[in-house]
Amino acid sequence: MSDNRKYYYLKLKENYFDEDSIVLLESMQDGILYSYILLKLYLKSLKHGGRLQLDENIPYTPQMIATLTRQQVGTVERALKIYLQLGLVELMTDGAYYMSNIELLIGQSSTEGERKKQARMALREQKKRGGHLSDIRPPEIELEIEKEIEIKREIEKGQAARTCGRYQNVVLSEKDLSELKRELPDLWESYVERLSEYMASTGKSYKNHAATIRRWANADRKGAAPPARNRDYTVKEGDTI
Repeated sequence: MSDNRKYYYLKLKENYFDEDSIVLLESMQDGILYSYILLKLYLKSLKHGGRLQLDENIPYTPQMIATLTRQQVGTVERALKIYLQLGLVELMTDGAYYMSNIELLIGQSSTEGERKKQARMALREQKKRGGHLSDIRPPEIELEIEKEIEIKREIEKGQAARTCGRYQNVVLSEKDLSELKRELPDLWESYVERLSEYMASTGKSYKNHAATIRRWANADRKGAAPPARNRDYTVKEGDTI
């Protein structure tokens, strides 16, 4: 019988306990206990993208965290205060706690994790200017959600779908892939990679990846360069999810 449940896990770097913040944390009185609680909180936060909450609407309180970690409320309150001071936890606008370094624990490598952290920080700045900080998810989780949505769309249309590109975030149906190979025989792979890198580095998403590639190719033919990750572009209305 197949197991369709979702599993969440941490991938710790080998030097995790040598990070300055963790060394400082463990050097404090009861620091080893605080470090132990921190790992539990990372695990508790995974299914909500780094946020400590019971469901989509109810954030964990110190009392709830104390119950879940089997610790005294006073111990948890002191631990949270220290986590905030060390930048290990952030307090969101809706009162939820967010595990600041979650990207570094679920990324493919330290370099990949740093890239995701920088992308998340850029998204935070965007949200501060025009949205709610509490809406943010780490980029990797965001991309996984977008990829699942796009694959589901293709399945609902009765078309087999596959993920492409360096970050496996470009979703193309077999029909779209075949047409792109025919239309752009020598260029389709480079456009797929460009789109994959652009979405991963900026956090942008598109309803139809094949249509986006065709639009970029047409822009190139007309001498207008498609988006590059270090430039700010306005996406056409109705194109983003």
